[in-house]
Parts: sequence; C-alpha cells; structure tokens
Amino acid sequence: MSQREEGPLLDSYDRRILTELQRDGRIKNQTLADKVGLSPAACWRRVKALEQAGVIRRYTALVDADKVGRGLCVLVMVSLVRHSTDSSGEFEAAVRDYPEVLQCFAVTGTADFMLRVVVPDMAAYDRFLTEKLFPLPDISQVHSNFALREVKQDSAIPL
Repeated sequence: MSQREEGPLLDSYDRRILTELQRDGRIKNQTLADKVGLSPAACWRRVKALEQAGVIRRYTALVDADKVGRGLCVLVMVSLVRHSTDSSGEFEAAVRDYPEVLQCFAVTGTADFMLRVVVPDMAAYDRFLTEKLFPLPDISQVHSNFALREVKQDSAIPL
C-alpha cells in the first residue's frame, strides 16, 4: 500500500478486505483470505498494514439503541455566538465527553455543528440540554429535530 497526500492507495485486494471486514469485523483471517483470494499470511499482513495506516480505525459492535433503552434519536443543530478557534474548540472538546452524542459534525449553512444524540426519552433529552448543552459558553441557538423512524443506517463505506 503506497501513500498519497490524501491517504493510502488501495488496490483491489485492500478494497475486498475492507468490504468483508465492514460486513463482519469478527471474520476469521482464514475465511477472509479465502473470500478475497489471498493466502492467510498475505491477508493478515494487509489487514495489519490497513490498521497501521489508520484506514481501519477500530472494530466495534453495532448495538440496537431501542433494545438498550436509548431509543430517542435527536439531530441537534447548534449555532455559536462567535466563530473563533477558541469557542469552537471548547464546544468540540465538551461534546466529545458526552456519551449521549454519537456524532458531531462541523457544518456549513444555518448552524455551526450538527449532533446525533441518543437518549432514553424526552425527559433525558431535556436534562441533556439543560445540564450539558445550554451551559456551554458561546451557544447562540439550538434546534432539535426528533427522528420519527430510522429509514437507513449503515456504517459501511462503499468501496
């Protein structure tokens, strides 16, 4: 795997390995090697190289939020008073520590950040707002959009 400025070059074997690992992160190396057409040793080396290059960031389990009592999903648009490195940095550092925030994106448009928040219910979301989000410095506006149902959720990057 060679390195370009924007990231590693992936050949067809790397892409097949990544596709299979996105389907099943617990796949055995032998099975993975068979599926992508490599020897187990060559496959293992490629997986390790992808991990070391940061292409594979981590392995995880996908958990059903409803079944663990975190079924309320809220998409929160947050605007800051000031657009400075300090105020953005403080906000970003704070939300990284909030377990309810699954994703945070700096965005363009009418807001500065978009959060995906999961909580058990409306009362828990109210506590999240009043105890965690509203006390942060430089918050100008918060707009909450409640997910009615999940239409699609996928974690696999198309390769």
